[in-house]
Amino acid sequence: MRIGRMEQNPIITTDHVKPSRPDFKVVGVFNAGVAAIHDEIILLLRVAEMPVETPGNNIAVPVLNGQDGTVVIRYLSKDDPRYNYEDSRVVKEQERYAYLTSMSHLRVARSKDGIRFEIDEQPSMFPMDGEEAWGIEDPRITQLGNQYYITYSAVSSKGVAVRLAVTEDFRRFERLGLILPPENKDVAIFPATIGGKYFMLHRPVPKSIGSPEMWIAESPDLIHWGNHRFLIGLRDESWDNGRIGGGAVPFLTDDGWLELYHGADMNDRYCMGAVLLDREDPGKVLARSRVPVLLPEADYERNGFFGGVVFSCGVLPMGQTVRMYYGAADEVMACADLSLEEIYRTF
Repeated sequence: MRIGRMEQNPIITTDHVKPSRPDFKVVGVFNAGVAAIHDEIILLLRVAEMPVETPGNNIAVPVLNGQDGTVVIRYLSKDDPRYNYEDSRVVKEQERYAYLTSMSHLRVARSKDGIRFEIDEQPSMFPMDGEEAWGIEDPRITQLGNQYYITYSAVSSKGVAVRLAVTEDFRRFERLGLILPPENKDVAIFPATIGGKYFMLHRPVPKSIGSPEMWIAESPDLIHWGNHRFLIGLRDESWDNGRIGGGAVPFLTDDGWLELYHGADMNDRYCMGAVLLDREDPGKVLARSRVPVLLPEADYERNGFFGGVVFSCGVLPMGQTVRMYYGAADEVMACADLSLEEIYRTF
């Protein structure tokens, strides 16, 4: 399909973002939540940082001290046989995650034209307690009235949980607490009630039986979620046979709710696809992409902190066009315009 990648891509790079402290460097700015407020486009960026210097033959990993809110640096020897450093994003111990190599926070960027952004110099939301000790990641923004609800991943040694926050102006943020325990992520709340209920997409991660696939749930109040149902799963011999999860916040079209989701194959290549859900019963799947809507082809998508990745947490519907903001190679932010007609051709 024809993809309208912006000529200015990548639109935000690590050079555009000031580190939160002088001994840190920004290694990734990606997977942003998206919102429109007044005459501005807001990106709530995931900003990943790591220490500037690492003495000796070590890996430095930043971790929040949940007792006093300070960030401590732990040094792991590259020669320690307990640890596996093959994945640039994580340190593994006997196939289990031991540490993340960076810590992420959320930061606001603002734009009048949706392409050139001014980025706040300080974090908008920073890890705050033990359940966020390894960072906060991948926000999705849902507008309900004049409130903007933000779901985000809270990462710690206990696993990945989902928390909720709310703002009216993207200057002051109120944390509303945990809405899904570990291991879960990729939560996007629908931007309207359906039959008097709120709906969310989420992605539980089974550790024994089962696969990382997409589910749907409902709530009376955005805090308490139930009636969890399986939605879509992995497909053998397909571009999404490794793991899938919600991407952007769903939006309503004449044909139903359109969700742009991410899928990875067994080689960890991340693409974006689409699934169309029934207007009155979003647990009912009407159509699903046979081929990706967007796959990593540009140099900044294929090469970076973790190459071969396109991953969207937010879009802006604009009539028959969908503007997708997406993280590329877990390092930079990019933007592409997709037509609804072209998206539907992937079904």
